[in-house]
Amino acid sequence: MNNPAASPSRPPLGSRRPEWAGRNYLLLTAATIVTNLGTHGALIATTWAVFESGGDAGDVGLVAMARFLPLVLFLLIGGAVADRVPRHRVMVAANVLNCVSQAVFAALVLAGTAQIWQMMVLTALCGTGQAFFNPAAEGMLMSSVTGEQASRAFAVYRMAMHGASIGGAALGGALVAFVGPGWVLLIDAVAFAVAGGLRAFLEVSGIPERGPGGGLLADLKEGWQEFVGRPWLWSIVAQFSVVVGLIGAVESVYGPLVARAELGGARPWGIALAAYGVGTVAGAVLMTRWKPRRMLFVGTLCVFPIALPSAALAVPLDAAGLTAAMFVSGVAIEVFGVSWMTAMHQEIPEEKLSRVSAYDWFGSTALLPLTTALAGPAETAFGRSEALWGAAALMVLVTALVLLVPDVRNLTRRPHTKEVAGGDPGSAPATALGAAAPSADAEGAVRRNG
Repeated sequence: MNNPAASPSRPPLGSRRPEWAGRNYLLLTAATIVTNLGTHGALIATTWAVFESGGDAGDVGLVAMARFLPLVLFLLIGGAVADRVPRHRVMVAANVLNCVSQAVFAALVLAGTAQIWQMMVLTALCGTGQAFFNPAAEGMLMSSVTGEQASRAFAVYRMAMHGASIGGAALGGALVAFVGPGWVLLIDAVAFAVAGGLRAFLEVSGIPERGPGGGLLADLKEGWQEFVGRPWLWSIVAQFSVVVGLIGAVESVYGPLVARAELGGARPWGIALAAYGVGTVAGAVLMTRWKPRRMLFVGTLCVFPIALPSAALAVPLDAAGLTAAMFVSGVAIEVFGVSWMTAMHQEIPEEKLSRVSAYDWFGSTALLPLTTALAGPAETAFGRSEALWGAAALMVLVTALVLLVPDVRNLTRRPHTKEVAGGDPGSAPATALGAAAPSADAEGAVRRNG
């Protein structure tokens, strides 16, 4: 849909904002802050809503699976759509769907009538919205910054995103404890409404539309060829298919269970998640200054500490130890996240960003429905501690294996990458974690999306 056309104009003399912080970049950052404040609290609230309805670990896993399954099923379609129609329209439509589904979820919980099947349906709708939102958002963000300053722009964006995660997780954990999960879910619905309003003002008039192509299947095939033709890309996505699946099981199921059984409830788990957010902010600050030449090699080395929270829960460590493990994991994953976004921005043609991003998201989240659904049965079969130790060991193993790929070790940063389209640095779009990121918004926090 978008083709680089012209160099960006400089901001007016006396402007205090950096050259790369254009209008679209600022709107995208503001909208992401809003959604992360709501979503990170809602993730905690959803788990406790299941508990309050009488559900157990298996039910928590089923609700999480209901969110992740449509995310996986519709990601590729979402990526093709986002490379063909204006990306901001896809993002706004997804935000509207998320707002409505979370508002209905909140109403049912507040009324005390929420049932497991209703939670599954509503979280599935939310996952469907994210499937269309994530590829469009990454394509828009990557195209909103200049190549030379891309690494710093991505680091600042992620710093703001994860800073909001800190507040969202801490506030969400506290509110769940004091006023209940329903109000936290309602706050998330309002956040999606506000963010959708901000994204509606993204400027795309200077971006030429893609010419007619061969249709959806042809677009998907073209994106697939771009994806499989780059060993560094598909190998890391395969790695994160395992890593993100395990993180999903740990954070959606085992973390809250250990917190309830060993740490005293929702608040310490919220603080631990907030510490992860603090770590990602610290990592983002580091990456505004540090530009490793072999960016994927350095980034992959920093994936090993992601196993620390699983190990901490397996022991289990006390709240302070878990919080420290989450902080270190956050710092490390942010080094990977910025390095990954920079590599994607440098290597992938702009008009294919959303489709390639969709394959990235699809591969990285493909195992989430399975791992979250099996988390409860695995606990029953092997024990909670054994399941957590197994998750940590698998994360270490797949990360070691991906370092055997030459392109992962040798891909280097080039002095200059792509320029943005249009006259304003933010008039055209600039992002695998998080899963974090993920969460993007929320799922982006898991992949790139730290």
